Amino acid sequence: MKAPAEQPPFRRIVHVMRRFVPEKWGGTESVVFHLAREFNRLGIESPIYATAMFARAGVETVRGVEVHRFPYVLPWWGLSAEQRHALELKGGNPFSWPLLKALRADKRADLFHAHVQHRLGGSVRHAARRHRIPYAVSIHGGHHTLPQAQTESMLAPTRGKPEWGRAVGLLLGARRTLDDAGAIFCVGEDEYTAMRRERPSQSVHYQPNGVDLPRFREAKAEDFFARFPELRGKHLVLCVSRVDSQKNQVLLVEAFARIKEALPDHHLVLIGAEVVTAYGEKLRAAVAAAGLADRFTWIPGLPPGDPALPGAFRAARCFVLPSVHEPFGIVILEAWAAGLPVIASRVGGIPGFTRDGENILHFPSGNAPALASALRRLTDEPGLARHLAANGSALAEERYDWPAVARRLLELYPRAP
Repeated sequence: MKAPAEQPPFRRIVHVMRRFVPEKWGGTESVVFHLAREFNRLGIESPIYATAMFARAGVETVRGVEVHRFPYVLPWWGLSAEQRHALELKGGNPFSWPLLKALRADKRADLFHAHVQHRLGGSVRHAARRHRIPYAVSIHGGHHTLPQAQTESMLAPTRGKPEWGRAVGLLLGARRTLDDAGAIFCVGEDEYTAMRRERPSQSVHYQPNGVDLPRFREAKAEDFFARFPELRGKHLVLCVSRVDSQKNQVLLVEAFARIKEALPDHHLVLIGAEVVTAYGEKLRAAVAAAGLADRFTWIPGLPPGDPALPGAFRAARCFVLPSVHEPFGIVILEAWAAGLPVIASRVGGIPGFTRDGENILHFPSGNAPALASALRRLTDEPGLARHLAANGSALAEERYDWPAVARRLLELYPRAP
């Protein structure tokens, strides 16, 4: 009997997401960029389709990756400019006729990969069915596990506003985006567990994020200190995350204030764009109230390609992620790759890929005394700090380098029948 012919490799995989803006780079943008770049290196065309949120519509090449941005609308009546901006900062729930048209016209694609649900996810479903090709959906957090307070905060700008986009969602079958997906990928283990329980007959996979291992491992602290010479010689406690209530940097300030007298050489460094103005004001007030003006540096953000960003990890003594919710936590992988010990709140997807006392120190979310105690431990127990850093570095190399992650994903993608 003749063996069945091997399925041909993918030639073109199109990624679809809400926005792609290097200046406001977040976890999802990092994931999609690195996947697209790795697929390109494997000879697979892998453009990114996104709305033009916080950017200009058109085509741009970002570090070798082709990015298509399309005009969009936020489909609610009566949004003020302030409400619109607040919705966009959280990603919103946009719709783009031009993006849908581009998907419908893309006849060379073998697969669509949606990194979004709702109306844009419905657009992917609609176009995939039209072309009779499979599509996959990545859940980057929040489908099952987003705290209620975060959900209410995201929906606040639309409260009381008529949503004319519901009709568009019905037309596209947006509510069936997950139902008809050939594969569903969850970046967090908690999200994966919930999704498997909800959809036992579907192809659901736990697919953690990755890290650009050489970029962080080979980074130079001098690239950071050359830009911020006033920080040279200090023991830096680093946090890299956008500034909003989800990331909970105020808690880090409160914890640091508890140990500032015992650790006079330590300096708190936050790198992240101010996404929510009200929370940024709260953070500044917390720094002032704690008397940390000369012990705290806030760098509003560094572009993802800036060597000073990985240089900051190499310049630091430890890394802290105090989030109240975290689907995964790519920055933990980046800290591991740079050889840093890590402290993080025990929330979301973080416990799924980390082990307390082995490669990280966990603390209960919202507990400033516990975070302060963890910071003291890393100083008082240098052997523990080295142990955590070494184990984290080894795990990042073994499991989370982007080329290995991309190859695993290719094996799990659905194929056309």
